[in-house]
Amino acid sequence: MSYPPPLYDGESGEVSASIVRAGIEPAVVYPNGNKVFHLARGTQTCGTFGLYRWEFAGPESGPGAHFHRTITESFYVLEGTVTIFDGADWVKTHAGDFAHVPAGGIHGFRNEDGAAKMLLHFAPGAPREAYFEGLAAGLGDLDQDAYDRFMAEHDNTWL
Repeated sequence: MSYPPPLYDGESGEVSASIVRAGIEPAVVYPNGNKVFHLARGTQTCGTFGLYRWEFAGPESGPGAHFHRTITESFYVLEGTVTIFDGADWVKTHAGDFAHVPAGGIHGFRNEDGAAKMLLHFAPGAPREAYFEGLAAGLGDLDQDAYDRFMAEHDNTWL
């Protein structure tokens, strides 16, 4: 296996690093108290990936079985217990555990055991921010066609 094609063709490098401090405010707060922190948007990473911190507030929540056609999704549990669907079973994962789901891989996640925190990584860097914000705004007012269009626009295929 070889490295992918260069993304940078300069000779001397450039000053372009970014730092996100731990104390940032959440970008999205859900009615149930869950929070999403945008650590690296796809627009900031030239579309290579997106990284988000997801904090479950405590009440059980999270998406059921679904898959994405265009993006991979990875989970790294920071605190608590996150139950992740691996396509066959719901598996309890704990701080330090990692799960990777390739495009097309059936998955889901939820917090059955109280508050928890995890990192969500998407590659390439799809615009997931609009998806998180749309969910927080509430989809209950959408008719089935509008709901289906929203999910298709954000590459979510539910099983």
